[in-house]
Amino acid sequence: MDIIVPVLGESITEVTIANWLKKDGESVKLNEVLCEIESDKATMELTAESDGVLRIIAQAGTTIPIGALVCRIEPVGSTQPSTTSATPAPVPVSPAPPVAKSSNAGSAAVDIKIPTLGESIVEVIVNSWHKKDGEIVVLDEKLCDLDSDKATFEVTAPVAGKLQILAEAGAALGIGDVVARIHASSDAVAAVPNASSDTSKTAATATLGSNSSTHLQNYASPAASKILSEKDIKPADVQGTGKDGRITKGDALAAQKAAPVVAETPKTSATVAQTASTESRQSRGVRQEKMTTLRKTIAKKLVIAKNETAMLTTFNEVDMSGIMELRKKYKDKFKDKHEVGLGFMSFFTKAVCIALQEVPAINAIISGEDIIYHQYCDVSVAVSTPRGLVVPVIRNAEQMSFAEIEKEIIRLATRARDGKLSIPEMTGGTFTITNGGIFGSMLSTPILNIPQSAILGMHNIVERPVAINGQVVIRPIMYVALSYDHRIIDGKESVTFLYRVKEMLEDPTRLLLDV
Repeated sequence: MDIIVPVLGESITEVTIANWLKKDGESVKLNEVLCEIESDKATMELTAESDGVLRIIAQAGTTIPIGALVCRIEPVGSTQPSTTSATPAPVPVSPAPPVAKSSNAGSAAVDIKIPTLGESIVEVIVNSWHKKDGEIVVLDEKLCDLDSDKATFEVTAPVAGKLQILAEAGAALGIGDVVARIHASSDAVAAVPNASSDTSKTAATATLGSNSSTHLQNYASPAASKILSEKDIKPADVQGTGKDGRITKGDALAAQKAAPVVAETPKTSATVAQTASTESRQSRGVRQEKMTTLRKTIAKKLVIAKNETAMLTTFNEVDMSGIMELRKKYKDKFKDKHEVGLGFMSFFTKAVCIALQEVPAINAIISGEDIIYHQYCDVSVAVSTPRGLVVPVIRNAEQMSFAEIEKEIIRLATRARDGKLSIPEMTGGTFTITNGGIFGSMLSTPILNIPQSAILGMHNIVERPVAINGQVVIRPIMYVALSYDHRIIDGKESVTFLYRVKEMLEDPTRLLLDV
């Protein structure tokens, strides 16, 4: 039973084996968790698909593409030797047998197919080729870039061999179509300079045991090595914090390129002062980094939202004194009973859910020439993380209590900042709330989280003078903004929705009584 890396969607083309929860040769049961794998967006668990004996193929710290072989489960009592290796050959994603024997003995042709990419992606375009037709490629070497309507994907070589390009740059392909073929043979691999030595070096490194800690000093895992290469930093210049001094992915992300050392020459005090003054006036340093996959995906989605929707924003202001008094009065009792703090987000989420059910167009999306109205409220909450903005979803928020909403927000935010959100936890929302006020924003026009049709922006709370019953009083005021797709939401509906939210927030008793 071969266990391979499943298709995770959303531009994820490779994963890193974070750690093994079972040892090589250990007996495992059906559905027992074997290991954790990490991508640039989430962490997930691989489970056993049958009872048997575990044979680990990909060691912890190894970066492998989607469809690659992670481990095997052999029947209990099997006497056949395991054919594991430290550097496994990737297994194609397609269920069809990808390897076809060629006419040459000892060689095989491996078809490279467009994998299932998720998120309703049915077609991709070949952007550019990094290798030429007939060129010899090595394992995991980048071959070409694919563009979809949501993100850009990289295609890498699953085996070493001779590349045969079947789809030229600019060609549109469907999921499962063959984009290229690699003719793998011993002659082709031998033709690659240092290919065999690099492969053996990788295998030797992957199988180093605990007694080889000296060789692991400044050893970078494949994921860390890739990041350091993009930053043009040598592993020898990075202090690893992993086991036996290994360089982890976190070490690579935090690493900075050292400034070049220039031999000093004797200078007079006047020269030193003049140089310092000149440097302070003329310092024009720059720093260049490649965009992460997550950042590129965010950028592309935001541009699509701006270009393909008729986006408009309407504003209002909310007197927060009612909520603040209620929180001040009951926050301690609330925390004692529910073991979670009473924040503003639960009030906004409850108000939004009631308003969405009263103005259903705000909770709808466009699908082709149809409009899909949702009778439930899956509220997405924007969370800022060190790697970028992610938007996990609170499912069926309309059925949840204040305490349940607060607990779910904390759970999702914690998983987001730890990089452990799964793809299902980040997809399928019907409406989004974003809170720029925690960073001090007074007013903004948030961009739609497509395919959703509306997003509510919260801002900071500032004491302002307002007129109430002919008297000027000081009240804590928050500006709120609703950006919406004018193709399906009219001005009347957007203003009605936002004013309804304002009413319930200014008189939170309405939220409890649903009036």
